[in-house]
Amino acid sequence: MLKSFRYLLFPFAFLYRIIIWLRNKIFDKNILRSATFNFPLICVGNLAVGGTGKTPMTEYLIYLLQNHFKVATLSRGYKRRTKGFAIAGDHTTAIEIGDEPMQFHQKFPEITVAVGEERLVAIPQILYQRPNTEVIVLDDAFQHRAVKAGLNIVLTEYNNLYTRDFIFPVGDLRDLRSSIKRANIIVVTKCKPDLSVMEKQNLISEMNPLPNQKVFFTSLQYGQTYHLFNKNLKNNIDDHHVLLLCGIANPDPIKEYLNAKVKSYEMIKFKDHHIFNSTDLKEIKKQFDKLNNTNKIIVTTEKDAVRLEKFGNELKEWPVYVLPVRHEFLFDEGKDFNHCIFDFISNFSDSYIKS
Repeated sequence: MLKSFRYLLFPFAFLYRIIIWLRNKIFDKNILRSATFNFPLICVGNLAVGGTGKTPMTEYLIYLLQNHFKVATLSRGYKRRTKGFAIAGDHTTAIEIGDEPMQFHQKFPEITVAVGEERLVAIPQILYQRPNTEVIVLDDAFQHRAVKAGLNIVLTEYNNLYTRDFIFPVGDLRDLRSSIKRANIIVVTKCKPDLSVMEKQNLISEMNPLPNQKVFFTSLQYGQTYHLFNKNLKNNIDDHHVLLLCGIANPDPIKEYLNAKVKSYEMIKFKDHHIFNSTDLKEIKKQFDKLNNTNKIIVTTEKDAVRLEKFGNELKEWPVYVLPVRHEFLFDEGKDFNHCIFDFISNFSDSYIKS
């Protein structure tokens, strides 16, 4: 029904396509110039409207680099209730910087986590306030062409490959398919773990990457659940009945995971980046009480968890568990991906590279 309705939106999609095409042409012809920095900037982005795994990819890069370089992340801070540039501190909340930056800040307290709508302004501010910074990861910045990153990593979802998608609002593309030519690395995410070599080659042929572009494939791997507040690990949820709280763009992978793993689950679906309120809390408690089982828990994503923490007094005694997720590179190509990242950084001046 939804897909049929979206086909009625072709006139709007055509208009949107013209606007995006004109904007890209203005930058391609240098009528508007993209600023470059003699500094390692790694952009994680996509062509679609959310749901491709940008947050776990940013976390993968932080894990990879944090023991070798002074790392900073820069995000817009979507749906935060503040404006302008800010660096996360000891008392920062998700309301102030957004859920994804808050997630980075909590998981990686030693790195610099910054937010700012205007990346062209925010990057110099990071370098001024954190002069030891050696690499900046730009979260969701591929469409923001005021800044030209040195390395563009573009993600596309296996079940919604950009080559088969349509421009918004008919499809999920917020940029033209041809923009993929600006990518240095293309990562096909959320693949089935047993993706065959033949299907891999067929997908590469379909995308037809440029000679200089690298293509990788990843699947989502879920980790061990931990309590939202006391952080205690839960060794096994297989025999539990689950109430899933989910406010992310694409909940299908986590639904598939729980469907195969737990006794049963029910889901309360919220909009992406939803800011929870007291009414939501009452509904969550109501639905949890309805589960007619003694062995029951609440499960949520890491992104949702940072927006639930403000209800510590109400939820701290409740069995609310967080399910982490990460990218797993297929075909044993993780080392090749890592080499691409380190090789990119090594091309810069030794003054930026830790000895």
